Amino acid sequence: MSNSERSENRRREIDAILDRKDGTEAVTDLADRYRVVGAADRSTYANWLTPVEDHYVCHRNETLDPAADSWTVSLTGAVDRESDLEMDAIRDEYPTVAVAHTMECAGNGRGYFDPETGSVQWEYGAASTAFWTGTPLRSVLSDHGAATDDGTWLTAVGGDRPEVDGENDLFARSVPMAKILEDCILAYEINGQPLPPEHGSPVRLLVPGWYGVNSVKWVTELRVMDQMVHGPEWTDRDGDDYTRWQQSSYRIHPEGVEPESNATVSTFDTWDQWESDEIEHPYTFDENVKSTIGFPEDGATVTPRADGVIEVVGVAWAGDDDVTAIEVSTDGGDSWAEGSFFGPDYDCAWRLFRYPWEPDEGSYTLVSRATDEQGRRQPARISRPDDADGGTADTDGSEDYPWNEGGYAENAYLPHAVEVTVE
Repeated sequence: MSNSERSENRRREIDAILDRKDGTEAVTDLADRYRVVGAADRSTYANWLTPVEDHYVCHRNETLDPAADSWTVSLTGAVDRESDLEMDAIRDEYPTVAVAHTMECAGNGRGYFDPETGSVQWEYGAASTAFWTGTPLRSVLSDHGAATDDGTWLTAVGGDRPEVDGENDLFARSVPMAKILEDCILAYEINGQPLPPEHGSPVRLLVPGWYGVNSVKWVTELRVMDQMVHGPEWTDRDGDDYTRWQQSSYRIHPEGVEPESNATVSTFDTWDQWESDEIEHPYTFDENVKSTIGFPEDGATVTPRADGVIEVVGVAWAGDDDVTAIEVSTDGGDSWAEGSFFGPDYDCAWRLFRYPWEPDEGSYTLVSRATDEQGRRQPARISRPDDADGGTADTDGSEDYPWNEGGYAENAYLPHAVEVTVE
């Protein structure tokens, strides 16, 4: 297939997704080979559950739409019994669970970096919350006698591997076994519906509380390993490079730096990795603490209720950690007031928050900042490249979030400000 034909196919795919997703907009760069559709406005973040048709989409290469009855997932590596699992077996021979998960693209907020970094220029639209139904990986691994000791990993390989410039573009991610056993599933439904093709039908890995890159779509292989994909064995395995999306891409580092490849790490929290001597350039695993205002909309003119109140509403999340506090500022961060949480409260899913605001007429800049259970609070700004070392982040909101070449894991609050006029 020629490049022009491939680009035209991508355009048709994105148009088809947009036809089904009234609340979304395309923000893709076709030259970078990503298919992406994100929230079109902030109303997504004034509600707890994101409808399937509004859930953000991001993946490389063309969307697969395979027949479920012919799909298999190979379980290989350090197991007593290797197996090719059919979808009927995955659904029917193991327990079924539903997990709530706020999925956020690791590049969410990249569009606020100055200077601009490469790839898709997401602003706030690449985060969504849904219920995912599937099979606990703990059950599958136990049934096959998998090695699950501390330090083991599970590598998921996606089925989308087109040939690009003479090489296969294989997508693989390694997830620590401790996380796999905790709450990860092989998901085949979202919000009670079968997975649509753009979400990885018929089955994807679902890693609650972690950046979306870890939840591999169209899973074809699960390999139990004593390390991540790393080293010569995996950089050229039968002509495929399994390491690219684990060791090079989706790492947080300054411009022009190639991150060191690691066989294994023991620190999985993305923020903790900044403070660890073990890892120089963090992996994008656990989601950083973050919040987004859903109402009012940016640029809106709003009128208080009869009691003089405008209720500011939004969401806050912190990956694997609980989000424990939310503050709202109506003067661009000069002063703060406490908001309150309400609504559903699930592990690895965002919390709705509200703040009753009694403003006078005028123009205002609204921002929110969240704090997680470890006391880590959103920073104010994104640094400039000259001020960022790619390896340091603050924990008390007093410093900047480090500019990094990939534009990953952004959680500063000022870039997400909402400008409103009160009449």
